[in-house]
Amino acid sequence: MNTFLKLLFLLPVVFVFSQNGVAQNVEVKTLGKGIVFEPEDNSYSVKLGMRFQSLYLGEWNLEDNVYSDQALVRRARLKLDGHIYSEKFTYKVQLGFSNRDTRNSSSGGILQNSGTSNIVLDGVIKYNPVSDFEIWFGQTVLPGNRERLISSQKVQFVDRSLLNSSFNLDRDVGIQVRNTSMFGEMVVRQMGAISIGEGRDITTKNPGGYSYTGRVEFLPFGNFSDKGDYTGPDLAKEEEIKLSIGIAYDFNDGAVRSRGHTGGFVFTSGGDLVKNDLHTFFADAMLKYQGLSVHGEFANRDAENDNGFGTGTAYMGSLGYVFGKDFGISGRYATLSKNGNFSSLTEHSEYTFAVSKYISGHNLKLQASAGLLDYVSRDDLMRFQVHMEIAF
Repeated sequence: MNTFLKLLFLLPVVFVFSQNGVAQNVEVKTLGKGIVFEPEDNSYSVKLGMRFQSLYLGEWNLEDNVYSDQALVRRARLKLDGHIYSEKFTYKVQLGFSNRDTRNSSSGGILQNSGTSNIVLDGVIKYNPVSDFEIWFGQTVLPGNRERLISSQKVQFVDRSLLNSSFNLDRDVGIQVRNTSMFGEMVVRQMGAISIGEGRDITTKNPGGYSYTGRVEFLPFGNFSDKGDYTGPDLAKEEEIKLSIGIAYDFNDGAVRSRGHTGGFVFTSGGDLVKNDLHTFFADAMLKYQGLSVHGEFANRDAENDNGFGTGTAYMGSLGYVFGKDFGISGRYATLSKNGNFSSLTEHSEYTFAVSKYISGHNLKLQASAGLLDYVSRDDLMRFQVHMEIAF
């Protein structure tokens, strides 16, 4: 970890002073926009950005009347993006340094990533041969549910819902295509991916088949302001009603992890990996108008064999409103049911209320939430969270 922190500190120095005499421009952007390095011949560019989240988490067991809490750095990330050779070729690299970012299981490293820290979040190259069409290659987020596609920096709660934590596809290594079509005012986005199927930072050979993912989004009233369909609150205060409806499907052929791209690896009693075909379906919608935001999602995962795999169904709905430009309130309900008695999921519902102070949008904000976790077969909990986000 010390080595990475030293590299992080030295990066700006390296870019500014160690370019073998090549003249270049250094542009310091506004808060949240990073620092941009670019030579005068425009042969490449590098935008350096950082963000971190400090979190307080407290839980009150309503059955035992016991309160426990912790404070931690929830996320600490370094991001570099830009273009190389031509502006048709862009890239994104994102590294995570907090304990939660680097772990690949509850106990840290796993055999399938050589027991190392799980530092690389994104490492993807994008090629834009024609307008509105891109080909991506590398490791990044798969086009699954909307809640996961919204950056953790731009959510309107302290954290995402139980639907996302149990069903999201997260990241994987492979190839993706992205296309946008216009039909009058309507915008239609198509996304597809073929990936290894075991998730991010896996170093062993693929024991199963590939994962195949597709997503389509319909925006009947045109694009949102400031990409608002990929942010939680309506900070842009849409002057007209904006709506985005999305559906997604993933088939993970011969999955060996309990939730496909995430979760623990599933073994037989003899120590062999269990292979299972997983089918995951999502439907979601986002509506925004003059500070009001409405967001709903549905998720379902089925498998040939439920034993040890995270199969089930979940629903999530949230409602939020931004007062003025910098204060928001929001409420959310989510519920999860599992398939049969052998699914690895835990049945429960959550009720969450949150307040947010956007000091400088999502680049400097303070958020707090209180929620009830109503379990079917465990003690119910009250959960309290406070976090601060800083990005530059």
